[in-house]
Amino acid sequence: MAHVVMADDGIAFDGATAEAGPLGGAETAFVALAEALAARGHRVSARSNCRAALRYREVDWAPLTGGVPDCCDLYIGNRGHRVIGLSRPRRRLFWLHNPAGYLTKPRNVWRLAWYRPVLVTTGAYHASTVPHWLCDGGRTIIPYGVLDRFRHAVPREPPPPQAVFTSNPLRGLDWLLDLWVARIRPAVPRAELHIYAGPAVYGQQSGGAMEAVLARAEGLAAHGVRRHAPVGRGALVSVLGGARAMLYRGDPGETFCLALAEAQAMGVPAVVQPLGAVAERVIDGETGRVAGNDAAFVEAAIAVLSDDALWRRWHRDALIRQSGLSWDAVAARFEALIA
Repeated sequence: MAHVVMADDGIAFDGATAEAGPLGGAETAFVALAEALAARGHRVSARSNCRAALRYREVDWAPLTGGVPDCCDLYIGNRGHRVIGLSRPRRRLFWLHNPAGYLTKPRNVWRLAWYRPVLVTTGAYHASTVPHWLCDGGRTIIPYGVLDRFRHAVPREPPPPQAVFTSNPLRGLDWLLDLWVARIRPAVPRAELHIYAGPAVYGQQSGGAMEAVLARAEGLAAHGVRRHAPVGRGALVSVLGGARAMLYRGDPGETFCLALAEAQAMGVPAVVQPLGAVAERVIDGETGRVAGNDAAFVEAAIAVLSDDALWRRWHRDALIRQSGLSWDAVAARFEALIA
């Protein structure tokens, strides 16, 4: 059994809040990895900006302001520069979740050069964003896992033409609304676009630009657009279980896209564009479409919303091929880095 210390200096969260409500992909991944490592028998100390100490699913959570254990076998600093050099571990990792251009800031460069952590990215696109000249302790790719609740869906009949959007509204929702109103909905008059998104996912009560996009969506009810509050992972299983397709343009800031991974694991066909890492989440022509331009996106969206035979093929292949890694398998890859 190893002692694993994990630290995050972002929004306030812990294992209990992750279970109770909506949470962003990076925070979801942090909690899932901590719990998976604990389930594999390791002693896991998780530090975040949570409000109080808590033991949840065998993980010991405590506020980061109280410090971290002095020594450990594996230390995983999460995203922020303040957590790169904490503890004195046998092996030090720095887990990246965003495009890595921010590492060129002096506050990151000197810490990476001094502490030499292994940089962990989530895929090929993500790894390509890490500047080659940075001094570090090595680099490795470990994809996110998919929570088990999304990985055991069964085949179903084609649902009504209800598309979903479950990502950050600032990542292409305005663009999608334009295409939906002008071209997709007129071709499929019964179609609806259900949006499950909002600032609560990111630990905010409100967000100006985000709320502006969502307010626009709320005003498009006559065009079949339905705005919903973001939901936790348990409720999201039900949402995806009734969805016909996920429509998402993608974004250069998207380094994995857990929302797409969850949808594909549930057998929900997806239509995306090759922006950021989203093309890595969809098998083009088999579990959805990676559309090279707006016209191709519209064509694929209309097809999957209206063609039952196409939907069945993409749905079946997504169930067979897109369940993703379990978090236990991901934890095993992190565990191997202790040696």
